[in-house]
Amino acid sequence: MLVLDEKAMLETVSMKDVMEAMKRAYCLYENKQYEMPLRTQLQDNENTFLLMPSIAHQSFSLKIVSVFPNNRQHPVTQGMVILIDRQTGSAKALLNGTVLTGLRTGAIGGLAVDYLSPADVKTVGLIGTGYQGLYQLLAVCTIRSIDRIYLYNRTSSKYPAFIAALKNRLPSEVEIHIAAQPLDLVQQSDIIITATTSSTPVLPDETNIWNGKLIVGIGSYQPHMREFPDALYKNATCIFVDTPDAIKESGDIRYPMERSWLTELQMIAFSKVVTNKVNHTFQTDCPTIFKSTGMALFDLVVAEMMYERAIAKQTGAYVHL
Repeated sequence: MLVLDEKAMLETVSMKDVMEAMKRAYCLYENKQYEMPLRTQLQDNENTFLLMPSIAHQSFSLKIVSVFPNNRQHPVTQGMVILIDRQTGSAKALLNGTVLTGLRTGAIGGLAVDYLSPADVKTVGLIGTGYQGLYQLLAVCTIRSIDRIYLYNRTSSKYPAFIAALKNRLPSEVEIHIAAQPLDLVQQSDIIITATTSSTPVLPDETNIWNGKLIVGIGSYQPHMREFPDALYKNATCIFVDTPDAIKESGDIRYPMERSWLTELQMIAFSKVVTNKVNHTFQTDCPTIFKSTGMALFDLVVAEMMYERAIAKQTGAYVHL
């Protein structure tokens, strides 16, 4: 079995590679060329364990994830991905699930920006300066010529390390600013990304600030979690979702639907945009909203690509079980 750690994975693929893999995953999803049950969630007080299996191509995969929102010295989201040969049942690879999740979730946000925002956007704001937020910004800066980034985090002590990691991986001309309040961040940004595990909205509940902006929510993955404020929905015509499971899983989808602010017909599968079954035209008179809760198929497709690239580059370490 091939074991791929963080160093091997980052040497094997780029963010652009992962985004191309995610396009293939959306095509598999739209054409129903996969098997994937709803993920299992186990709650341990405020901490969550998730099991995410999937079958596609020549592989089974299982991602085991832990989400510990109070972590300070470790990433909030951690895990591992096991890749198994579909023909023999033998384990092919064990991958660092923390890195894989960061890359593929970043690629999800990057694709949302690619398909749903104008090509000339220059500014992006991020709420939540954790591990997931880093990869969101790296993906956006891969797909757009961003010149200004605005950050907001409730724990200000996280800024220095986060900014240092950003500067190490972005062009020096990209300006990085700390916003005093979320409202300042929204007003300055063309694209707003939320990457938190908050149970209450992290964006300002202001009505007249959202039109002509793309809002990408990647944090809330349980019914009690919310990142979006009530005001965001008031002028929304639809929400793009990476999977209809978000309707059951995320408070950012369930909450407005339970209040009849939006209907299920206004939830548009993003796979239909990627496969050109839905044509999206960016509008300046309403917000464009994308909500992701992720799915195991994404992990499988990215893990397969990393496994194949690692073999070709002769990287990683083999172990016998």
